[in-house]
Amino acid sequence: MIHLLKPVPALLALGMACATAFATAQSLSPLVPADGAAASTWRFVGFPKSKADIPATRFELAEVQGERALKVSTRASYGTWVHDLPKAEPGRLQWRWRLDQPLTGGQVVADILTKAGDDAALKVCVMFDHPLDQVPFVERTLLRIARSVSGEDLPAATLCYVWDSVHAAGLQAANPYTKRVRFITLQGKGAPLAQWQAETRDVAADFAKWFAEELPAGAAAPKVLAVLIGADSDNTGAQSVGWVKGIDWVR
Repeated sequence: MIHLLKPVPALLALGMACATAFATAQSLSPLVPADGAAASTWRFVGFPKSKADIPATRFELAEVQGERALKVSTRASYGTWVHDLPKAEPGRLQWRWRLDQPLTGGQVVADILTKAGDDAALKVCVMFDHPLDQVPFVERTLLRIARSVSGEDLPAATLCYVWDSVHAAGLQAANPYTKRVRFITLQGKGAPLAQWQAETRDVAADFAKWFAEELPAGAAAPKVLAVLIGADSDNTGAQSVGWVKGIDWVR
């Protein structure tokens, strides 16, 4: 179970597949509505109560250079801002983000390829309704144990788009704790700070590429159960500040 301890909180944030008050939304609502009011379909999910001593990443609507956006700040903390979906068809996901302060000041060097340094200054993740029978036996067994321990229907496949503080853009790998979470760094070391960057990803195509060995020939990518925005620095003890806005499905 030690190998599942780090990703479980993130998977918990994604794994709320049952019907909820938010499950009527067929698409990801804009993060910041036109009237500037907080979007009620988004919710915060942090560590379970057993790790209540770990501070929560701070999410707040604020302004940066005249633009209203979601400010995401970490300080040796963990947290996610989650939007549940009722098994939506995967499409093209778009958003804008910027990183003002990369992960700095930690006691451990941030490195998402290692368990000790597995922190991210900013990330957007997508969780899929991936059939459990397509997951390799050992990972399937560990996932079942994690579901039993957590009491949640944890997702069998998650993709994360990361703004990394150490590695260059284009790095693709599995989470060091579990292959159920895979990522790519869209922005990384050397990316300009305090400047908005626009992203658009074909979520279905990315799933087909990153989980190719688990997708039957000719099969479509599974439906999406949730999308989240996250940032964490609990492993390294570092600090970071980033922003996200305009996250939505491309029409």
